This record gives sequence, structure tokens and C-alpha cells, in this order.
Amino acid sequence: MKSIRIGAAQAFYGDKLKPAVDMARNGKVDYLCFDCLAELTLAILQKDRQKNPALGYTRDVIPVMKALLPICLPQGIKMITNAGGIHPEAAAEAIAKVAQELGLKLKIATVVGDDVLPRIDAFKTQGHVTTMDGSAGDPLAGLPAMTFANVYLGARPIFEALQQGADLVLTGRTTDTAQYLAAAAHGLGWSLDDLDKAAQGVIAGHLLECTAQATGGNFSGAWWDVEGLENLGYPVADVYEDGSFVVGKTPGSGGLVSVDTLKEQLLYEIHDPSNFISPDVIIDMTSIRLEAAGPNQVRVTGAKGRAGPPTLKVVGGYPAGFVGEGRVVYTWPDALPKAKKAETLLRKALEDDGIKIQEFRAEYFGVNAIHEGNAKTASGELPEVVLRVAVRTATEREAQRVGRVFPPLGIAGPPHLTGLSGITGARELMGVASFLVPREQIEPHVQVRMQAL
Repeated sequence: MKSIRIGAAQAFYGDKLKPAVDMARNGKVDYLCFDCLAELTLAILQKDRQKNPALGYTRDVIPVMKALLPICLPQGIKMITNAGGIHPEAAAEAIAKVAQELGLKLKIATVVGDDVLPRIDAFKTQGHVTTMDGSAGDPLAGLPAMTFANVYLGARPIFEALQQGADLVLTGRTTDTAQYLAAAAHGLGWSLDDLDKAAQGVIAGHLLECTAQATGGNFSGAWWDVEGLENLGYPVADVYEDGSFVVGKTPGSGGLVSVDTLKEQLLYEIHDPSNFISPDVIIDMTSIRLEAAGPNQVRVTGAKGRAGPPTLKVVGGYPAGFVGEGRVVYTWPDALPKAKKAETLLRKALEDDGIKIQEFRAEYFGVNAIHEGNAKTASGELPEVVLRVAVRTATEREAQRVGRVFPPLGIAGPPHLTGLSGITGARELMGVASFLVPREQIEPHVQVRMQAL
């Protein structure tokens, strides 16, 4: 039976590069997929773009491409990445420069059309914006104007780009699983309308997209028995024509692929296992079977699919004020009572200074920053407590004033350790809102732009 091998090379903006390089060299993969975006990431990229309109993509895509293009292109390994963020056109230009500097011929396909910011007002006027749970009301009511708004696209435009011969497919916001389904469908000749196979492709992506979480990282089982965490390999999936697939990892790497590690990842970020929604297919996961197929190998079968939803998810960001924060460190004896008293004093100082607080948050944490070796006190008291206080305000000026209430605690509060205490300057906050729009309002606007170097 025909099969292809898909490798997971990146799980987030800033993920380690070495496991991806090892996979490209030693994994015998046909496709490498890079999931670089979380909803938080889009907010980070928007801040980048506000400072420099030429940015808005994940900037680690440059070292990634410098390292991997010379390895992948000679082997015919196709790469799929959503590193384009909120500015895929700029990312394509940056990658093209890398390829030219390296003297490499490259066909880049850039998928655009997920950016719907210019259309938000029209969507609202035409009644196209609905809540995530189907409840009544406008999910954007009372929110400031958005600074970015991107739709989660599915596998179809990526599949089309691969069909057109792209070596590298670069997208903006897609689902975490879209890359993997597109690769499987392209490599094995599937129709994206074959819903059970599409369901299996999405599940393959769901298991692989968090890279090391499928190979023993972040494992809540017997994590201490996972060997080679310092050289953790990233997962691969051998996907077969019938939709079944076997998950393994880069040969010679550390980590563990087992039924238990994959069960954890299978349930990760899942609300209703019988109704796992993606743009491409809605999946019933309750019929999935995970079976050991050899050392560090697990066979996955049984996902059932039905037609995708009539709406697509949009994630948007908007200005949400500013934050000023500080931390104060207290030690035994009475570490926690000292910290609690300090919180009371800080609240009063903020009120006395007339700072308009939109949100106040106090946190207590600490184990062994001061007393080496996680010291225990004879009475069982905490050896240390770090008080962190964060205050959200409407203006940057008020957020800057928050830091000024901390220094007086040095001589006008409970005794504390000055060396580890500190103040963080004002930072702008960005809120995130999610909502749904009809897919027929989105898909006609999605384009695949080919560029041959």
C-alpha cells in the first residue's frame, strides 16, 4: 500500500531548530510541516507590524529557511508553514531573499485571503458575525476597533498550492492541522471530500502539530522514564492510502512515542470528542483506535468524518489598555503574611495616587530562588513568597505610574529582599476576540500566489 511520511518541524514561534534539521537529514520525510501560530502569536506579530509595517511574520522563519532549504530542496522535501502570520506577502519576500543568497531555485506559494480586517464593518452591517457558541448577540459589541482579524483557513488552498508544484507553501492563519491534511491528500491522491480520510488526516495533524508533546515532552504519565529529553526527537507519521497512519519519531533521537503519550495529545484542546470541528471536516474521535505497532510506533485508525461547518472562525485583536507591574520578594519567617500585607498596602497606595484601575491582579509564587535546595522550615512555613502585582489601566501614563508605588515598600512595609524585587515598565495590552462568519464570505477571496525563483 502506498504511503508518505510527514514530519512535524515546529510547534510554535521560537521552537527549537535542531530537531527540524535532524528530521530533514535523517527522517526520510516527504513533507515538513511548521505550525508557528497561536492566537497570542498574532497579537505579538501585530505589535511588530505597528512598529514596522514590513513585519508581521514570525521572524525565526529566516534562520529556519537558511538551515533547511539547502537540506530539503535537494531531497525533494516539501515544506508547509504558517509563518506568514498576519503578513505572508512580506514573509515570502524575506524567504525569497534567503533563497537568492543561497543560490537556490525555489517555487514559493503564498496563500492569502485569511486577513478580513478591512471587511469587519461590512460583516457586521450585513449580519454575518455570530458568536462562537451560537448564542444571540453581537460578539464584537462594546469592543474597540480591531487591529487585526484573520480567519482560520483549512487545507484546500494548501492542497491547491502543492498541486501547482510548490516547494514551499507559506500561509497566514490556518488551523494547526490543515498543513498535514493537505500534505496527505496531495501525496496520496485523496479527495478532500472523502470525509473519513480527511478526518484521519486532521487527526494525524492534531497528533503531530505540537511536535515534542507527541514524543514524550510535557508527558504527565511516567515522564521520568522518558529517555533522552535533552535530544528529544520530533514526530513523524507514515500515512497510508486507506487513511491509517503510524506515528513514530526521528531515528536515533530521544523521547517516547507510545499509546499513552499520543492519548494525551489526542485529547489536547478538545472540548467534545464526538464533534471535533475543523474547516475541512467535523470529526467523531470516539471510534479512534491507538495500537502499539513496534518500539516508538503507534498505529492510528478509525476517525469518522462528516461535512465541515457552514461558518469559519475568525480571531481578532484590539487595544486593551496598558499594564504596569512589579514584584516583591519576602522570606521566612512569615513570608506569606508579609506578601499579603504588601498587597493591601499596594492597593491603598494606588487608590491614594488616584490611578484608575481597570483590573488588578496579585499572584504569589516561589520555591527556591532565595533558599537554595527548596529549603523547608521547621514549622512548615513557606521559605519564600514572590508577590507579583499587575494593574491594567486605560493609558500608558497611568501604567507607568503603577511602578512608583513599589519603591516605598522598601522602608514602609514588611521586611523584604531588595535584590530580587523589581518593577516592569508599562506595556501595551491587546485583547483577543473570536467569532464566526459564513464560509461563503471567505473562500472566494482566498488566493494562491506562485513565485518561481
